[in-house]
Amino acid sequence: MKGAPASSAAHSAQAVRLDLGLDSLAAGPKRTSSLRARGDALAPAAAQLARLDAVPLAGGDFDRAVLAAGFPEGLRPGKLEVFQINVGRLCNMTCRHCHVDAGPDRIVENMDRATIDACLRALDATDAHTVDLTGGAPELNPHFRYLVDECVKRGKHVMDRCNLTVLLLPKYADLPRWFAERGVEVVCSLPHYRKLNTDAQRGDGTFERSVEALGRLNAAGYGQGDPRRVLTLMHNPAGAFLPGSQSSMEREWKAALAKNHGVTFDRLIALNNMPIARYLEWLESTGNLQAYMEKLVSAFNPAAVGGLMCRNTLSVSWDGTLHDCDFNQMLEIPAAVPGANVRDLDLDALAERRVATARHCFGCTAGAGSSCGGATS
Repeated sequence: MKGAPASSAAHSAQAVRLDLGLDSLAAGPKRTSSLRARGDALAPAAAQLARLDAVPLAGGDFDRAVLAAGFPEGLRPGKLEVFQINVGRLCNMTCRHCHVDAGPDRIVENMDRATIDACLRALDATDAHTVDLTGGAPELNPHFRYLVDECVKRGKHVMDRCNLTVLLLPKYADLPRWFAERGVEVVCSLPHYRKLNTDAQRGDGTFERSVEALGRLNAAGYGQGDPRRVLTLMHNPAGAFLPGSQSSMEREWKAALAKNHGVTFDRLIALNNMPIARYLEWLESTGNLQAYMEKLVSAFNPAAVGGLMCRNTLSVSWDGTLHDCDFNQMLEIPAAVPGANVRDLDLDALAERRVATARHCFGCTAGAGSSCGGATS
């Protein structure tokens, strides 16, 4: 009898994978597996926070750094402009750097219709002009298209954070044109314009599939300068270092991808790797954790603080929990408001809260700064 629930759960998981098209041979490259699937010691968010706190780090108090940067009240939110919804941790890929610890095994953490409707009610109560949809691979959520359509009906600018390879799954092959019809901005993760760098981080074969997906987006009108069909590429370094100049990289990437692969895009955003989840695991296993944390602290940029995403963005988890940013969400640090759930949205309390911080926040203030929108200074 003890084996019955596990067997039932396995059958249910397999049914979900089949329904979502994840058992296709093109399901996605795999560089690793999720921490959760491996039962890794770093899988719990509390273990990740404890590991970061244990790093001997001079100047490693983020709140003190913010105060010294000229924010006497600490990190406080500004006007809410971006309503970010993480619809789940299910993904057809398992990339080495993933701060979400997403993968094909993360089926339980998938936003249901009731929570999506709660998000829409909350969205209606705000003045947010942009809805930022993320995951996992957000497209794999069974209510994804409903959510996009409802946001478009409300006149919101919708961003879909896409891993590119999901667009090659048969069930999702129509998405480039479907997005184009609705004016969705597609923000695509591509670590580098070179095959070696991308595959090292995301799995063998990722680069070729990504280029093919970019070609399909180009064919649907993306990457041609049309403001209703914006194609954004998102770069994060493949090693334990910070990205270069976002503007100079954009010029370099556009030239290289057009010349070598015949694909185009509109803009590039560069993100610092956040020392959490699978990237934290990689830093520790390669002996880079201490040096990387020291790099982040020493590269603290006061000018980056004002543009942090936690100041203009509200992040909603797959279960409706409210967070100051997507990274806090992954570390299970809720927003400092009563209830902290999208079903009980209190805009006054949100406006008065103090943003919750920890050592990982140095990842957003290092160098040119880093947020879901790229460099902040």
